[in-house]
Amino acid sequence: MSLLGHLSIDDLGPMLQVVQRSFGVRSHGDLFHWLQDDLQRFIPHDVVIAAWGDFSMGLICFDVVSPIDGLRTDRFSEKVIEPFANALFSRWLACGNTPFTINGSTGFDFEPFEDQATLAGMRHMRGGLVHGIKDRRGRHDCIYIMLGATDLTDGKARDSLRFMLPYIDAAFRQVTPLPEQYFEASRPAVVNQRLPSDQDFDTQLPVGGLSGREMEIMEWVRMGKTNHEIGIILDISAFTVKNHMQRIFKKLDVMNRAQAVSKVETLSRLMPTK
Repeated sequence: MSLLGHLSIDDLGPMLQVVQRSFGVRSHGDLFHWLQDDLQRFIPHDVVIAAWGDFSMGLICFDVVSPIDGLRTDRFSEKVIEPFANALFSRWLACGNTPFTINGSTGFDFEPFEDQATLAGMRHMRGGLVHGIKDRRGRHDCIYIMLGATDLTDGKARDSLRFMLPYIDAAFRQVTPLPEQYFEASRPAVVNQRLPSDQDFDTQLPVGGLSGREMEIMEWVRMGKTNHEIGIILDISAFTVKNHMQRIFKKLDVMNRAQAVSKVETLSRLMPTK
């Protein structure tokens, strides 16, 4: 008698123990040990890349969990992860929302990985398993990419991922997201610099259809702040800032931050004062 084709009834007891221990994941340390110590029996892997958000708009956050030096979240950049995760998410949809395998010779594009330690670590990967979750309510879809130095095309590993994915997803969601999870961990120092006040935005006329919050964000963008820094200053997540920036780009019909700053400055000069 079999479970999902490649999993036997004898596997059920140990797998339920892994599921039970997933409920205790509360920190990044818990997550790391659960993935490395418990899940390894069924899905041997060296790296887990979790990416989530609105893939259709390119609004993606990510986490990288691995014991390998150089393969950490803060060593990856958005410009690398976004196309990598987007391509695999699109392929997952094309596969009918079922897990699929990739291999190092055809599945990984190494060129964008500029950091040498990260590049070396990724080149060591020989196989991968990919599965995702389509969130039809909140549009925060998820893709999970399990990479290993050994072949992961084994049917047991694929069936295990299919069975365990809800618990893998729950374990990641139980960990409190931190700004350092997506960006450099350094906290910006805002010293000897005039900060925009609420009165500044209350007295401004709308520019380009931007809301007061969007104008506030654009003021920080004009001052050269990153999404991570703006999130800390405004006490919101970097993902929320990025979401605002996407809407700002659409409203102003621009492609990047520099164009947005220039457009706001131009429109502000043309508008009458109160």
